[in-house]
Amino acid sequence: MKKFSFIAMLLLFFPAFVSGAWADDSPRATLLMAQANPADTHGEGDMAFAVEDVSDPLEPVNRFFFGFNDLFYTGLLQPVSSVYASALPESGRVGVRNFFQNLATPTHFLSALLQGKVEQSGTELARFGINTVFGLLGFVDVAERMGMKGVNADLGQTLGRYGAGDTLYLVWPILGPSNLRDTVGLTGDVLLNPLTYTPTTIGASLVAHRTVNETSLHLGEYEDLKNSAVDPYVSLRDAYLQRRRAQIQE
Repeated sequence: MKKFSFIAMLLLFFPAFVSGAWADDSPRATLLMAQANPADTHGEGDMAFAVEDVSDPLEPVNRFFFGFNDLFYTGLLQPVSSVYASALPESGRVGVRNFFQNLATPTHFLSALLQGKVEQSGTELARFGINTVFGLLGFVDVAERMGMKGVNADLGQTLGRYGAGDTLYLVWPILGPSNLRDTVGLTGDVLLNPLTYTPTTIGASLVAHRTVNETSLHLGEYEDLKNSAVDPYVSLRDAYLQRRRAQIQE
């Protein structure tokens, strides 16, 4: 039981290294989003991007934690997610993703509001009400079927809209790629997430489930990056920074 609790706590602070974040599972999906747009890549099989002025003075430390996170993914998260994917059909896993996205409404709502997207913030509240009541607590995205599309805004993105730059690139153990701005924003995202205020064991179990579920929907994509990249660390760093900049400009 103690061993399980330890693993659950690790997963609690692991925002899906290749596909997710604490507040929701989209803003941190920078690697996968970049891979979906091959037009942005170039150069001898490596994933390279036009990311200028990358501030990475902590690169030796960042590379160490990148290696640690890579071992965590390949040694634990990927095998568990593969078993999970074989046990639950994709439609069911999409439903689980919808449920956790619905829980992340406070982050989406406040971030959209602070960015001046008043109409979108109202849409987020309406989506929450509709999906909670008519979508089985959010497992079914009824609102999107009605034409009410959600937004995956977060506070790091909001800070960027107000002029906060990338400043310093960071790779956190377990947490994965980030920068100084997004680390500050993540603190707010955590405080807004309802899972933060559940009992520790329950919260850890739910976030572990969400992480495994989201990873199961993207199995193989991180492996493709590693196989095609000359330097996976640089590829992930550039993909992360480029995608975050694109999200800020949306």
